[in-house]
Amino acid sequence: MGRLRVLLCGALVAAVTPGFCEVPATAVSIVDSRVQVADPAATARKLVRRLAGKDPRAAVRADAWVAWADENDDVVYDFLDFGLAAAEQRAAETASADADFCRRVLLTYTAAYAPEVNAAAQRALLGTDSDRELFVRSGFAAAEQRDRLAREADGEQAQAIVEADRQYVRTLATHDPGAQVRAAAAWATRPDATDADIVEFFAYGWATGAELDLEAHRLRDAEQEARWLATVRRLIVDAQEAERAALDAADEVEAQLRDAAARAWQRVGAQTGPPRTAWAEAGQVARDQAANWAAIAAAAQAATGPNWRAVRDAADPTRAAWAAEQDWAAEQAGFWAGLLAQAADGETRMRNPQFATVR
Repeated sequence: MGRLRVLLCGALVAAVTPGFCEVPATAVSIVDSRVQVADPAATARKLVRRLAGKDPRAAVRADAWVAWADENDDVVYDFLDFGLAAAEQRAAETASADADFCRRVLLTYTAAYAPEVNAAAQRALLGTDSDRELFVRSGFAAAEQRDRLAREADGEQAQAIVEADRQYVRTLATHDPGAQVRAAAAWATRPDATDADIVEFFAYGWATGAELDLEAHRLRDAEQEARWLATVRRLIVDAQEAERAALDAADEVEAQLRDAAARAWQRVGAQTGPPRTAWAEAGQVARDQAANWAAIAAAAQAATGPNWRAVRDAADPTRAAWAAEQDWAAEQAGFWAGLLAQAADGETRMRNPQFATVR
């Protein structure tokens, strides 16, 4: 009944109000021309296409192109939902690596011996992520070529190379303690090498290889130490809790809990084995490298000619860096030896009831 009343009232109003139910034709045309159906897929594709063409980060551009080229809209959505963040993370990691590369180049390609490379690295480091990416991809090689051509045009350094210099580099290729220096020396003395290759080795190849050897040594040791510490911290906590439980236990279970605590401390001691061995080896590597660079510094001081000047500048800082690594290895080895003694003491306490009150 109520619905009928509403309909009747509507009919009455329409009857007494001219044009009430009529929509002007002009209004219809205005609505039709202005209202567009929103298309999320098309908008998403436009955004991805924009990223592919205009984003300053190569990783983002590459992934965006792949997503945009796919005809499946779900691929586009997946890129915006997840892939973009992953590409941005990779780009950040790449930008950091590129900046590290520029800094390493500045350390080893000095303005005195590689002015073009040094200047290009300076500009890249002070520029944008794209500048650094371009330097890594092509600018570095181009600057190296400009330096090489300048040295060849000058001719002084190549003319100064003597057989003793070549033989020294050959010896490094087989006997230097650093893998990267050996590789650089081997390249400089390969069968089809020229004096220009020897000059480049003296100018920056030697120092670059040395820096890479030092970095590899530090990274390997740091990664191993982090894993060992994470493991041994948990074992120490377990051993301490087991010892407290044993010391607080009633007589009937004390022996069992003391044995469990002793075995927990034994596991702590066993965990010190690999790091103690590794740090002893790392210390020996650092000792050998420090002695090697002391000998190189002496040879550079005794040598004449322009090529040895670059080595003279790099030798003593490199020797000092390896001496510091030797000290660090000794310190870490001391820590693990002390922890072994601590673990042995804990095991002794738990296996000997007379030490029951010792915490």
